[in-house]
Amino acid sequence: WRNDNSEALPESIPSAPGTLPHFMEEPDDAYIIKSNPIVLRCKAMPAMQIFFKCNGEWVHQNEHVSEESMDETTGLKVREVFINVTRQQVEDFHGPEDYWCQCVAWSHLGTSKSRKASVRIAYLRKNFEQDPQGKEVPIEGMIVLHCRPPEGVPAAEVEWLKNEEPIDSNLDENIDTRADHNLIIRQARLSDSGNYTCMAANIVAKRRSMSATVVVYVNGGWSSWTEWSNCNARCGRGWQKRSRTCTNPAPLNGGAFCEGMSVQKITCTSLCPVDGNWEVWSEWSVCSPECEHLRVRECIAPPPRNGGKYCEGLSQESENCTEGLCIQDIETASDIALYSGLGAAVIAVAVLVVAVTLYRRSQSEYGVDVIDSSALTGGFQTFNFKTVRQGNSLLLNSSMQPDLTVSRTYSGPICLQDPMDKELMTESSLFNPLSDIKVKVQSSFMVSLGVTERAEYHGKAHSGTFPHGNNRAFGTIQARNKATYIQNLSSISTTSELKTTAIFGHLGGRLVVPNTGVSLLIPHGAIPEECSWEIYLAITQKESSLQPEGTDVLLGPEVTCGPSDLSVSTPFALTIPHCAEVNSEHWNIHLKKRTQQGKWEEVMSVEEETTSCYCLLDPYACHILLNSFGTYALIGEPISDCAVRQLKVAVFGCLSCNSLDYNLRVYCMDNTPCAFQEVVSDEKLQGGQLLEEPKLLHFKGNTFSLQISVLDIPPFLWRIKPFTACQEVPFSRVWCSSQKPLHCAFSLERYTPATTQLSCKICVRQVKGHEQILQIQTSILEVKCSLSFFYSNYPAQMGPKAFKIPYSIRQRICATFDTPNAKGKDWQMLAQKNSINRNLSYFATQSSPSAVILDLWEARHQHDGDLDSLACALEEIGRTHSKISDITETEIEEPDFNYSRQNGL
Repeated sequence: WRNDNSEALPESIPSAPGTLPHFMEEPDDAYIIKSNPIVLRCKAMPAMQIFFKCNGEWVHQNEHVSEESMDETTGLKVREVFINVTRQQVEDFHGPEDYWCQCVAWSHLGTSKSRKASVRIAYLRKNFEQDPQGKEVPIEGMIVLHCRPPEGVPAAEVEWLKNEEPIDSNLDENIDTRADHNLIIRQARLSDSGNYTCMAANIVAKRRSMSATVVVYVNGGWSSWTEWSNCNARCGRGWQKRSRTCTNPAPLNGGAFCEGMSVQKITCTSLCPVDGNWEVWSEWSVCSPECEHLRVRECIAPPPRNGGKYCEGLSQESENCTEGLCIQDIETASDIALYSGLGAAVIAVAVLVVAVTLYRRSQSEYGVDVIDSSALTGGFQTFNFKTVRQGNSLLLNSSMQPDLTVSRTYSGPICLQDPMDKELMTESSLFNPLSDIKVKVQSSFMVSLGVTERAEYHGKAHSGTFPHGNNRAFGTIQARNKATYIQNLSSISTTSELKTTAIFGHLGGRLVVPNTGVSLLIPHGAIPEECSWEIYLAITQKESSLQPEGTDVLLGPEVTCGPSDLSVSTPFALTIPHCAEVNSEHWNIHLKKRTQQGKWEEVMSVEEETTSCYCLLDPYACHILLNSFGTYALIGEPISDCAVRQLKVAVFGCLSCNSLDYNLRVYCMDNTPCAFQEVVSDEKLQGGQLLEEPKLLHFKGNTFSLQISVLDIPPFLWRIKPFTACQEVPFSRVWCSSQKPLHCAFSLERYTPATTQLSCKICVRQVKGHEQILQIQTSILEVKCSLSFFYSNYPAQMGPKAFKIPYSIRQRICATFDTPNAKGKDWQMLAQKNSINRNLSYFATQSSPSAVILDLWEARHQHDGDLDSLACALEEIGRTHSKISDITETEIEEPDFNYSRQNGL
C-alpha cells in the first residue's frame, strides 16, 4: 500500500492472538472555526496499528500521533491515534461531498473500519435574510413577526428579545416561537407593546436583526347613557339632556376616538302647578230634628293639580234654622222614625218578591234549565268546610293531613260578613291544601288585620298538567325514574305558535306561553274599570334582530307583549327565563327594549338603582315590573372568565334511511324551557326519540372549545363511521349561539339487522372545564311513550283565579303595610321578608308599594303557589315587632300582629 506521499506502510505486523479490532472511540464530525485546526481521534482494542484515511487517501504516518496502553482487565493492547485537519486542507478539497476522514485498525485476525467523520468550515453571514417589521394591531388581535436568520454552518438558532429581555414561550401560552423562527402572539395585550429583536447564533458568532416596534392600540367605546336630567323649566316648555363618555374603553396608543354625539338633548314640558279653588256653596239642607241645617262646598273649581295648593277654609257650614226657637218632641220623633222604618221594610219585601217572580218567568221563557244561583245570592256563595286537628296555628304546613275523625260540614250560602264566619276561621288549619275539596286560606296574622272573608282554592289539579312542587328549576324535567322520562315526542305540537292572546278587564289576570317559562301578570286595577283590552304575549321564533357586541350573549328568548300603545296605571310583571348562573361578580345583566325604529336600547342593568322599572333575578328566570308594553330581551356581559352559561345537553336517536345505520344527534341548548321545546318540535318532525334524561353543563366564558365524543361502542356489533367519533366546536360558536341550539350528529352502523340494542356513552366536555357523560342504553326499534311538559298548558287565566293571594286578604295586607308606623311594620319590612332587598326606591314611588311587592311575589310563585312562605313571613314580622312594641310609646294604638293568639285563634 502507498499513501499520497508514496511512503510505505509497515510491511510486517507483529502476530498476536486475539480478535478483530473493536473501536472504543471513533472520530466525530467537526467544524473548523476561523483558522483553528481540529483534532480527530480514534481508539481501538486490540490494535497493533491504526491509520487515518481522508477522502479515500491514506494520511502520511508522520502526521499521526499514536499512544499505546494495556487494558488491565483483558490484557489486550489498546492503541489511540490523533491527526490534525487544517482549514487549508478543507478549502483545497473539491469533491462531490464534504471533507471526510475515517480510521482503519489492524489486529492479528484482520482489519476494522470506523465511521466517516465529516469536517466542515463553520461560518455565519452578517445580514438577515428577513428582518421583523413593526406593526400596529388592535387589542386581542394576532401579531406575527417574521424572522429569517443569516445563512450559516451549522444552521443558526433563533431567540427573540422584547425590550432587550429574552422571551420564554414556555411561560406564556399566548406566545409561540416554534413556527419557522417566527414570533406569534395569538391575542394581543397592552403589555405586548414594545421593541422586538430577532437574535441568531451558532458556534461562530451571534447576529442581531433590526428592531421592530409593536404598538397595541385600543379603539374607544361609548359608555352607557346617563339618566335623562330633570327638565330645566319648572313650568312649561324646556329641555333635558343625557350624556355619555368615550371611556368604555378609553382610546389608547393611538386608537380611534368614539364616533357620534356625547350629549343628547330633547324637549320636555313640565306641568305647571294649579291651586285649588272652592266651588259655590250648595243650598241649605232641610232642617234637622236638632233644628240645624247645613251646606257644603268642594275644592273642585278647579281641583289642585301638579302640586298646587289645596283650598283654604271650611268645606261645610251649619247654623240654627229656627232662629233659636227649637222645640223637640222626643216621643213624637221616635214614633215617626218607627213607622217610617216599618213602611220602608214592607215596600222592600214587596219589590223583592216581584223581582224574583219576574226573573223566574224570564228564565222559563228562554228555556234555561240551570239557573246561576249567584244571581240571587249576591254576596253569598256555597262553602264547604271541615275542621282539622289542633296544631300550632302560627305554622303554615301545606303537607298537614285533615283529622277526619272530628269534623263538621257547613254547606249552604254563608255571608262573607257574617259574624259566624270568624268563628269558623278559628277552627281552620292555616293554608292547609286538601285534595279534591275547597280549601280555606287563613292566617292568624290575617285575622288580626280584620280579614274575615273566605278565600277558596280548588286543590284538584287539572288533568294533563304536571303536579306543582318545588318547580323553580326551569329547564329540568322532573320525573320519578328514567322510564317515565324518556318518551316519544309525538304528543308535542310541531307547529306550536309561540304566541297567546286573551281579553283582560279591571280584575286583571295572567297570560302564559305554554311550556316556555314566559308569562305576563296583569295586576288587579291596572286596567281602568269598564274597559277590556286584548293583550298578547309572544316569543320571537326567527333569528333575533338583537346582535350582542363582543362577548355579550343573549341569555333568553326575545319576548313581545302588547299592544305597545297601551299604558297601565300600575306596573305589570313580565317573566323571562334565562340561562346564566347568577353571580354579580361574574355577570353584568342588562334589560334591553326594541324601539319602534327597530333599534335596541338599554332599559336598565339588573343591579342598577332606578325608578323606571324593576328587575328581580332568580336562578332560572328574571321577573320584570314594567309600565309599558313592547319587545324585551336579557343580555349578559361576562365580567370574568368564570362567567357560566348553563347549557342543557340532550341526545336523540333514530334509524336512517339505510336500515343498518342509526343516527345520534347531540344538542347543546340554553337551559330555558323554550329552547328545549324548539328542539323537541324539530326532533318530532325527524322521528327522533329522546334517549337519556338531559343534563346540565356549566359552560365557562374562558375561550376554550367544546368537545363532543361517542365512547364505549360495543365492538363486533356496532361501528362508527370514519372521522366522526369526536367533534370539537369553537368557543365562539357555543358562547354566541343565541338563537339556534348547537347540534352535532354521529352516524353508527350495525353489522347485522339482528342487532337491536345500542349501548354507549356520550361525553360532552369543555376543555379545562365542566364535563357531562350521558349513558345511552336503548332499543333502536322500540316506540316510546309521549313526553309531556310540566308547565301550565292553560295560556290565560282571568280574574281572581289567576292569583294565589285572595283579593280580600291582599287588601288587608296593603292597608297594614302601606302606612309607616312606630313598630316598623311597613312595606319595606314586607319586601325584606320576601327577599327583596335592592332598589327599594322603585317601590317608594308607587301609590301602593305593598301591592307591587305582592305582584312580584305572584310572578315568582306562579308554579308553586307557595302561600306558606308568604304567611310565615307575615307571622315572623308579627313575632319580631310585638317585642319592639313593648318598649315603644304606649300611646300608639294599632292592631297587633299577635291579636290572633290573644283571642285563642
